[in-house]
Amino acid sequence: MDSLHFFIDSLMNYSYLQNAMAGGIMVGTICGFIGCFIILRGMALMGDAISHAVLPGVAAAYIFGFSIFIGAVITGVLTSIAIGYITQNSKLKDDTAIGLMFTSAFALGVILITLQRGTGVDLWHILFGNVLAVSREDLMLILIIGLLVVGCIFLFYKQILLSTFDPIMARAVGVPTNIIHYLMMLLLSLVTVASLKTVGIVLVVAMFIAPGATAYLLTERLPSMLALSAVFGIVSAVTGVYLSFIFDVATGASIVMVASLLFALSFFLSPKQGLLVQKYRVWRAGV
Repeated sequence: MDSLHFFIDSLMNYSYLQNAMAGGIMVGTICGFIGCFIILRGMALMGDAISHAVLPGVAAAYIFGFSIFIGAVITGVLTSIAIGYITQNSKLKDDTAIGLMFTSAFALGVILITLQRGTGVDLWHILFGNVLAVSREDLMLILIIGLLVVGCIFLFYKQILLSTFDPIMARAVGVPTNIIHYLMMLLLSLVTVASLKTVGIVLVVAMFIAPGATAYLLTERLPSMLALSAVFGIVSAVTGVYLSFIFDVATGASIVMVASLLFALSFFLSPKQGLLVQKYRVWRAGV
């Protein structure tokens, strides 16, 4: 309890900790929302690809002094288009094109950063985040991106829903599934930018997948899944920041470990899908 009181006192007195908590909560929420659609559309590997592919855009923005928002969106969307182009114009499957493009883009980003030593570009913080360095301007950017992402999901909810569960029917009734696909890629790039300071490019894919996967094992209704996923994202962020502050460990990694622990609990103990629950039912049926 002493550590909890110490954390609360520090939270009330230090603005950097308040910013970290606010940033973590907002990132956990929007990652939870967008992560549900990534899982349901079978795009987990694409989410990993986009999160890594924004690195050259972020590096170029730092080096040439323009917005990382613009740089990340450009490279994220270009990578998505390139993956689609390779798949449609060769016999290679999606996973091969994704693996090729995201590693190439990630390597280009690392080269750009290492070529510009001394410019203040911190590769470690880009890759793994530094939520304790979140500023008021960063919070405003995360808030704007979060409102934009939630607004797009709300506006195009029916189209996204139909193209997610039945793409053939969606095309038959005139839903532009390709545009919806690239809209999801754009939203993924935006959320990755919002998550840069909190968990970094490498670990953000865990925040896309873990809260949504945890919720997926607990409910069969999409609105409930979206709400649960956002709640798990927030719980992961708050608990991760607390553990990071108390034990002086990396914040992004702490947030991801809490999200992974929540998934493990759901995997074993979910009332309908839990592994231990199912084995218990089989045992009871055999008695």
